Amino acid sequence: MTDSHKQQAEQKPSQNITEVYAIYGAEPEVLAYAMAKYSRSSLTMRESLTEISSQRAEQFLNTFYFQYGHRSIADLAHIAFAVERLSLLAAVALVDETRWDGQERSTRYQDFRRSGWYTPHLEGEHRSAYTRAVEGLFASYDELSVGMFEALKAIIPQPEEMKTELYSRTLKARAFDAARYLLPLATNTSLGQIVNARTLETQVSRLLSSPFTEIRELGVKLRAAASEPAWNVQRDKLEELAGEGVVNAEATAQILNELMPPVHAAPTLVKHAEPNEYQIESRRELTQAAQELMNGVEIYPAPIVDLLDDEEHLEVELATSLLYPFCHYSYRQLRGAVGALGETRRNELLKLGTAHRGRHDELLRSFHSGHGFRFDILMDIGGFRDMHRHRRCVQLIQEFTDLHGYDEPVCPGQPTLAAAGLQTAYKTAIEAAFAAYRALRDSDEVEAAHSAQYLLPLGTRCRAMFKMDFAEALYIAELRSGIAGHFSYRRVAWEMYQAIAARHPALAGLFRIEDVNLPVDLLKR
Repeated sequence: MTDSHKQQAEQKPSQNITEVYAIYGAEPEVLAYAMAKYSRSSLTMRESLTEISSQRAEQFLNTFYFQYGHRSIADLAHIAFAVERLSLLAAVALVDETRWDGQERSTRYQDFRRSGWYTPHLEGEHRSAYTRAVEGLFASYDELSVGMFEALKAIIPQPEEMKTELYSRTLKARAFDAARYLLPLATNTSLGQIVNARTLETQVSRLLSSPFTEIRELGVKLRAAASEPAWNVQRDKLEELAGEGVVNAEATAQILNELMPPVHAAPTLVKHAEPNEYQIESRRELTQAAQELMNGVEIYPAPIVDLLDDEEHLEVELATSLLYPFCHYSYRQLRGAVGALGETRRNELLKLGTAHRGRHDELLRSFHSGHGFRFDILMDIGGFRDMHRHRRCVQLIQEFTDLHGYDEPVCPGQPTLAAAGLQTAYKTAIEAAFAAYRALRDSDEVEAAHSAQYLLPLGTRCRAMFKMDFAEALYIAELRSGIAGHFSYRRVAWEMYQAIAARHPALAGLFRIEDVNLPVDLLKR
């Protein structure tokens, strides 16, 4: 028998046996290391996790993640976080990641009167004026919640087969749909997120680069939470048992430290997350470039949804997209100014977007261009927060401002503010909030322009660009037009569908769309 035949005889016969098993209890970084070893070792996952220590994982990650730049390793480490008592404004910034999964408190099913609010670092009368403005909005929110609930009860009788508790809860949710327009961006909320370590690192770095103090502090806390021992519900239960004398006191420490040691979620992968100079300097220079280009020209009126055409050159789209988040003009108006520039000046704008890019920096989000469907959307902040949850598209968001005015809650089949006798109180509350916003914005306070944004109610209009392919456009239009949805984003979804149907009639029949102009059964959710 030849040597080659001997080797073949010694090999194990082919086995078509696939094994699948879930993994639980390993630290995120250790698990990421074990998965990464598949490309460098023939060991099974069980064998890898058995032999790996947290120290070895740290050494491996320091070498391959930071020195060699194999950043995909961090995609394998997933961490769950609870982020509680942050402002609605900070929550928008926190979740602004394309690779993000989480849930936030609902303005529909929870009464935000009990939430409290965030107060920026203000002094003297400015702090007092800020507090009065927020308290005024919450008082108006309470008045509108109660008033709309009573107006709904007056026109919608309780069905005999419907329990009183369910009837009241459903109408209260409808009332909150209207009342939320008066919640200020300072309102506290809470959310949970599950992200991989790479997303966490970029998220922390982006938060640390924010012009808002609260958001920068949030970045610091998130980085610390990834490095410090995580809360372990099983360990808490064991400590409770030990306190009751069920477990021998002398053995408790050993059990806790050996069988259930403190877990550090991602101390290695997030330790180098720092403010991103690329983002900071690009924001400063692109803001200046947008101001110089537009030179204070009046903002033109714009529709709720504007589906942009696809006939422009890529260079024009890129330059316009770079400037868009740093001004308050519509994409179409801004594109007109960019398109009128000479090629040399337009190329200078493109270079601004990469001038400060570091070795490991991803390009700014504005460079994600070339999508078939681009919607410039002008809607209330509350509705935008729901649209913001769609991750399979590129979103460019402008800062919140009073320049675009505000919306009123209008739902087919539901009493209008005027019919409920609430319109005057609503307008008074919004206009008082805008006045307080402008006073603080124009004050001598540090970060005045940013601190003032906390006073803007959710009914304030904001502008954002959504770029996507056809499948995502259809998905958003179908999902958000559903009768169970909030009437604000139902209107936007309908307008997205109408715009596509007008431009591409052959595609209109592919949508399973709900006509938002038809009255809905307000007792159905």
